[in-house]
Amino acid sequence: MIRFVGVNKTYDDGHQVLKDLNLEIKEGEITVLIGPSGCGKTTTMKLINRLIQPTSGQIQIDGQEIASLDPVELRRRIGYVIQNIGLFPHMNIARNVGVVPRMLKWDKTKIAQKVNELLSMVGLEPRMFANRYPSELSGGQQQRVGVIRALAADPSIILMDEPFSALDPISREQLQDELIRLQTELKKTIVFVTHDMDEAIKLADTIVLMNGGQIVQSGSPDQILRHPANDFVKSFIGKKRMSANRSMEEMPTASDVMVQSPAIALPTRGLAEAIKMMESRRVDSLLIVDKGNRLLGSVSIYQVIDHYGDEGKTVADIMSPPTHTVRKNTPLSAALNLMSEHQLSNVPVVRDDHQFIGLITRGSVVRHLAEVYSREDEGEQAYVG
Repeated sequence: MIRFVGVNKTYDDGHQVLKDLNLEIKEGEITVLIGPSGCGKTTTMKLINRLIQPTSGQIQIDGQEIASLDPVELRRRIGYVIQNIGLFPHMNIARNVGVVPRMLKWDKTKIAQKVNELLSMVGLEPRMFANRYPSELSGGQQQRVGVIRALAADPSIILMDEPFSALDPISREQLQDELIRLQTELKKTIVFVTHDMDEAIKLADTIVLMNGGQIVQSGSPDQILRHPANDFVKSFIGKKRMSANRSMEEMPTASDVMVQSPAIALPTRGLAEAIKMMESRRVDSLLIVDKGNRLLGSVSIYQVIDHYGDEGKTVADIMSPPTHTVRKNTPLSAALNLMSEHQLSNVPVVRDDHQFIGLITRGSVVRHLAEVYSREDEGEQAYVG
């Protein structure tokens, strides 16, 4: 565990960057420090490996005050990944990864085994990449090397200062996924600095949101999304994320999301008619209802084709009875769980008397969510105008 106790940092020009910072960073978790430029997040992180010294207060690692430790030895025990990677251009990848183990005087065989293990762990085949130089790698590959170099000496703590911010969006997402995967295996204590709330939500076990050198709110991504402490937090989270979270908290019901006029047919329809109706509606199945609009079942294009040679049959003869339905007040979450559990492409919505009133499809769910976001966009544009 890393603990900050009443930490202050003031520079020689009188600018106070941190103000009475009290923070606990849990062992084996990813803690993300986030906030606007100048909020103190990078300063907070650099205090941990004594790249910066506090003006006052204590920083402890596992109960030991780090001011009592030799800073060089401390840094060798802590992995460090920065935005600009910092690979040594004159060293090949294997030597780059093995820098700290060599400083710690590991045996050469042990270093080679560790380098190969780490390269393989992030999908860089040792025989292909170990002898290459940084200039021969893409930005994403270089950053992978930067991450495993920080892991090479098996430190319990890793500091990551906006490590993915210079990458293109695809590489950045891949590296984020890679970090999550590695963390499930290694369970390091990771302090990660970012200015990107989406990245924080994706990676963090705990988010520490800072402003003006102070902690404004700390908690799990879910806690912060559900219970933002003040208007600053709401603003930093962003309207779209707040809207999406409200949608989860105030989950719409089946009636909010359902299609009200899906493709239906009476049970007396012939099979040729059924195919024509599917073609005109551009669907691959029909819901079968009686004249009172009560749901009787459904028929797919495959069922129709299988029985098409029998001209005397109607859709009532080949339909499947309804196996799963929901009521109009059923929460969408329950409907989606039902669809997922039984691998359904849709689920009918019925009243208590089994009268059919609508159909939830994957498309209708997507459209509902798209409408939520477009309403937010319209509100933002109206406010700006």
